[in-house]
Amino acid sequence: MGHTVTLIPGDSIGPEVAEAAKKVIAAAGVDIVWEEVVAGQTAVASGGVAIPPEVIASVEKNKVALKGKFSTPVGEGYESPNVVLRKELGLYAAVRPIKSQPGFPSRYEDVDLVIVREATEDVYSGIEHQVVAGVTQSIKITTKVACDRVVRLAFEYAKAHGRKKVTLVHKANIMKKSDGLFLRCGKEIAGDYPDIAFEALIADNMCMQLVKDPSRYEVVVAQNLFGDLISDLGAGVVGGISNVWGTMVGDRDIHVFECIHGIAPELVGKGVANPLPLLRAAIAMLRHLKEDAAADRIEAAVVAAAEAGDVTADLGGTSTTDEFVAALVSRLRG
Repeated sequence: MGHTVTLIPGDSIGPEVAEAAKKVIAAAGVDIVWEEVVAGQTAVASGGVAIPPEVIASVEKNKVALKGKFSTPVGEGYESPNVVLRKELGLYAAVRPIKSQPGFPSRYEDVDLVIVREATEDVYSGIEHQVVAGVTQSIKITTKVACDRVVRLAFEYAKAHGRKKVTLVHKANIMKKSDGLFLRCGKEIAGDYPDIAFEALIADNMCMQLVKDPSRYEVVVAQNLFGDLISDLGAGVVGGISNVWGTMVGDRDIHVFECIHGIAPELVGKGVANPLPLLRAAIAMLRHLKEDAAADRIEAAVVAAAEAGDVTADLGGTSTTDEFVAALVSRLRG
């Protein structure tokens, strides 16, 4: 059975690694019609907005999207395309598995936790202004609706995947009203799941404990900023950006699978970009589409390529992007 999927290549090396992912998926025998749309800096440069209406329409229609990295101006310019996309599509949670990957070295073995990050408010609401010259104010937004739905999603994820504990990350010792609300919502909702243990940790302590012993955690839920920080910390725990991916979800049965690599403008056009971060997201997408056999075969090909050294320089090999892809395709068709 074929699938229609929205493809948002993104900016910088995005189009290059998107083409790589398409080739690997095709070699695995999955029939996908890619509905490609332009967004991000590329769309702005052509005189449009970062997230054109056709992008939203395509994702709403297809319900599944594979998304590359967006370039967001620092300190000026247009609003983060990621934030706009999430708000328009009601994608209020970012789900990021933090899992040790075979064939790739990491600081720990057998790590297997999931971070559920609220993705629509907190300091990412983007509300800030200048109070007086030399003094600016950024406003942290926390609502009970947003807290309840992301915490419940974390518990439902734990329930559906056989996880036994949910850990809530907060800073309620300092932000007693905003993070206090998040903590109270967590405690209340935990009561609806008596078979799942609940704990709450202050954000800075969570960072230390995650580095000391990531095996202590199963599902971690946090608001936007702290969730962002511990998500990347978690990526470092399991070896970096080639071993993790993210899925944006909400209540409208829409799933946007995304990579977490940087913009890397210095790599554009050189043919040496590592396609694995987006390919990890694509593998997760295939599992969502019930193409588990193909996902298994791609993962096995990735492990075999890594063990043979048929990978890009950032992974310790000497392959170009095309050579890495060719190594995967060869194993899939062999």
